[in-house]
Amino acid sequence: MTNKIAIALAALIFAILMLDVLVFGWDLHIFLGRRLLDLTEYLAFWR
Repeated sequence: MTNKIAIALAALIFAILMLDVLVFGWDLHIFLGRRLLDLTEYLAFWR
């Protein structure tokens, strides 16, 4: 991974966290966690 890619990924993660704070009030990670849990339960059904 080059420095340019690492900086771009860090900026993207920082922007997503700032969007979470300003727009969603720190609830985005809870929403995504619940959706991931639903996805794993759905995939376990097809196993």
